[in-house]
Amino acid sequence: MSRDLILRGGRVLCAGSTMPEALDVRIGGNGRIVAIAPDLPDGEAQVRLLDGQLVLPGLVDIHQHLDKSRTRALVSNPSGTLAGASAAYRALAPTITRDQIIARALRTVEACSAFGTVAIRSHTNIDPQSGVRGVEAMVALRQHCADRMRIQIVAHVTSDATSMLPEAEAWLRSAIDLGIDAIGGVPAFSDQPIAFLKLLFEMAQQSGLPLDLHIDEHLDETKLLFDELAQMTRAYGMGGRVVAGHCSALSAMPPDAARRTIDNLREAGVGIVTLPAANLFLQGREADRLPPRGLTRVKQLLDAGVAVAAASDNVQDPFVPTGSGDLLEIARWTLLAGQLGLGDLQKTFEMVSTTPALMMGLGKDWGIQKGARADILIARAETIDDLVAGGALERTVLFGGSVVASTSAYAGAFIGGDGSASAATE
Repeated sequence: MSRDLILRGGRVLCAGSTMPEALDVRIGGNGRIVAIAPDLPDGEAQVRLLDGQLVLPGLVDIHQHLDKSRTRALVSNPSGTLAGASAAYRALAPTITRDQIIARALRTVEACSAFGTVAIRSHTNIDPQSGVRGVEAMVALRQHCADRMRIQIVAHVTSDATSMLPEAEAWLRSAIDLGIDAIGGVPAFSDQPIAFLKLLFEMAQQSGLPLDLHIDEHLDETKLLFDELAQMTRAYGMGGRVVAGHCSALSAMPPDAARRTIDNLREAGVGIVTLPAANLFLQGREADRLPPRGLTRVKQLLDAGVAVAAASDNVQDPFVPTGSGDLLEIARWTLLAGQLGLGDLQKTFEMVSTTPALMMGLGKDWGIQKGARADILIARAETIDDLVAGGALERTVLFGGSVVASTSAYAGAFIGGDGSASAATE
């Protein structure tokens, strides 16, 4: 951007607010928000007339697997289970090249961007079949997409690597040198789950990186790692820097035990990410009646004050064969499958925006606030509730103040400082 841009006539959801307000937003030539107020003077700025559209912070997808994205047609998972999906991708992984990973992931990034996502955290496989090849691909993708998407990379130690502790440590050190943003893995896959979990915490402590883990992605209440996770979070002083994805087994626990576990996780400062697409597809297939949804106890976690985000997880691969890249669709699935209420639509919006942004450490560089980068979703909807409930036929996405996607035939009119109008070229 060479000139300032004013978004005029929109209803703006400012950082820290729950209700949109009639405000203008001025974006500087550097792509950052410089002012938010009613009736900002034009000066030499371009002006975009929004006609009452919602002006919202861009959406944040804290849990994807971009390295596996869009491999559905290349694999088979007849059982439809987590084990079947893992085996299918394990067989495919040795044949996938770095360039193929990047090309497929780029298609998903572009789809997510078109629907309003501005940040993705990608859990990227480290296993004997892939080594750190996927991490190398994600580093290249992160750079390639820097003008349209923030991408964080989690070194996701999975499959047989979870039982190969010396090798896992070496792979993690290589991934850290490559520039990952967080450390993760699947302790439940390990034949030494506590030792493996401890390794992940030690690597996080040494590197200064946060942890983002897959925890208890099953429905067996006899095989739980929640208490160990909370205990290590305290022991390593990492409260507020640990995220646990899935937590499906929490729903299999008796209510009193689940309540105690939820309190323990909250007090330790562990954030939770629910992943409805994968849990609905993979979990509970062995049940011969009343199959479970497979999600964690979303409502109870929220009621207890635990930070809970929702995310896409896999997009069109053996773990989840569907996926459009629309985080508002994930918000709807969370509301329905998590059995939240009619009054919780805005809460689910927060679960794909504010909450994951905080978990990812985006801080004051995200959201509609002075000084933040202008990563913004403009959507034609009456309210945030309406937007979550039904989506928006008309939307425009800004990244760093520049339009990266729009569904409008005319993405708006710009009015120059001299009062002359020119059609937008998005």
